[in-house]
Amino acid sequence: MGGDEVRSRIPQLRLDELLEELQARIDAARGTRDRVHSLLEAVLSVGRELDLTQVLRRIVEAAAVLVDARYAALGVIGPDGETLSQFLTVGLSEQEIARIGAYPTGKGLLGELIHRPEALRLRDLSQHAASFGCPAHHPEMRTFLGVPVRVREEVFGNLYLTDKRGGEEFDADDESVIATLAVAAGVAIDNARLYEEAQRQQRWLSASAEITRTLLSGSARPEVVALIAQRAREITGAELADVSVPVEGTDSLRVELALGDDAPARLGLVVPANGTLSGEAVAKAEPVTTPDLAHDPRLSAGPRRFEGLGPAVAVPLGRAGSESAGVLLLARRPGEPPFTEREIRPLLGFADQAALALELGERRRDAEQLAMLEDRDRIARDLHDLAIQRLFATGMTLQSAARFIEHPGASDRVLRAVNDLDETIKIIRSTIFGLRAREDSIGHGLRARAVRAVEEAQATLGFAPRLSMEGLLDTDVPGEVADHVLAVLAEALSNAARHARAGRVEVSLKATGTHVVLAVQDDGVGIPEQGRRSGLRNMAERAEGLGGALELTSPADGGSRLVWSAPLAG
Repeated sequence: MGGDEVRSRIPQLRLDELLEELQARIDAARGTRDRVHSLLEAVLSVGRELDLTQVLRRIVEAAAVLVDARYAALGVIGPDGETLSQFLTVGLSEQEIARIGAYPTGKGLLGELIHRPEALRLRDLSQHAASFGCPAHHPEMRTFLGVPVRVREEVFGNLYLTDKRGGEEFDADDESVIATLAVAAGVAIDNARLYEEAQRQQRWLSASAEITRTLLSGSARPEVVALIAQRAREITGAELADVSVPVEGTDSLRVELALGDDAPARLGLVVPANGTLSGEAVAKAEPVTTPDLAHDPRLSAGPRRFEGLGPAVAVPLGRAGSESAGVLLLARRPGEPPFTEREIRPLLGFADQAALALELGERRRDAEQLAMLEDRDRIARDLHDLAIQRLFATGMTLQSAARFIEHPGASDRVLRAVNDLDETIKIIRSTIFGLRAREDSIGHGLRARAVRAVEEAQATLGFAPRLSMEGLLDTDVPGEVADHVLAVLAEALSNAARHARAGRVEVSLKATGTHVVLAVQDDGVGIPEQGRRSGLRNMAERAEGLGGALELTSPADGGSRLVWSAPLAG
């Protein structure tokens, strides 16, 4: 080969190298262009959504696509700033997630970005000092890229990406792309939050207007309180909503209104104020929250009724410094976000409206009670001044006329009529006495005492017995007989709680005019053939001592039915 030929091939080789380099640069530029295009599409996709949950989901999906990661996750930092309250993943199936178990809370390598919010790239995440391995059934992961997501200079959460496809490491370009996406994500999250807040405020305003209309229309207190609890439950996305009121003369609360799953079992329950979230809110006169209602160590009283519940808030009904008229309890399911200050603020306004409803209900009931007492006075006065005087005059006339009747049969009939008039006058006088019983006797009658006995039994039974009452229990039943009735009622409810293992108890109390009849029926296991029967014997002796009877039967559908009766006069 001659020198001229060699010299001619050298420029050709250099040209080929230059062409290859140019092609590589063109490919790199095309790749950069495609990545920038993908990034712009991802930013537009994320910013297009207004629902916060959908925004977060799109952020994770876009991050995984942009850097070709097999797995991606977004951890949302909770209110405490130390743990993750939400964790959204891409790359794992539902079955894999179920096998792994509970989502991470921000320990180990995930917590590293919480405490030091800056980008982190690793060739092998297992070699990092903060890493302490993965849980069982978790896929093996090596390469790692973590970038914080900020919303208005506040760290909202972190993007976690692992296992770049092809076995490559995440490079500086990947970090730059994800950091750019994180900035756009922060704007999108802020917009979604603002939209969500505006929607929530609109719902609170609409609900407030609805409650105000209900209050002004003169609706009964239970209806207004039920509306308040229902709207609060809907707006906050709570699973459970209870309104509890203090039990007079005790350190207990009674569930006056229950909404959500298993509401009938909670309605009417009497629970101690100590060891309950509602009791703590009443004691502090301010809202109290918990991230886990079912397992909070502070709440030792009655945790069984809150199984399957997570974050909760209890808001006292009434302004700070005033006596609480009750408390509103809202609870969500486990895994759902805790109640934030942003949600609690509108609840305080709702609580004030609930307190107003309770107070208006009390005032309305007082006014109705006063009107009823005034009507009773008027009726009693009319009965005394008109009916009794007329009946007495008629009886005197008949008694005088009987002396002039010669026919024995006719004379006897007239005298019987006079005796009937005397008995009628006695009944009317007894009615007048009952009508003129003032409010200071209310609460000491058989009706009120029976209600208290049933309420006190709820704590041991674990549910509210059903109570129905008929007749003039406060006026017709003598005090001594009423004491026996209450003793028998307490013993019957105690037996249902200790031995019957019942899920339902029905109590009926009525005054028939000649007898007082108490019936207690449950759906438990019935009365065992063998066992202590001292309680039943005592109830039977009380009935026999008054000339009454005790009857114990087993209904066809199971359980037991106790009927105790005694005459009203000897």
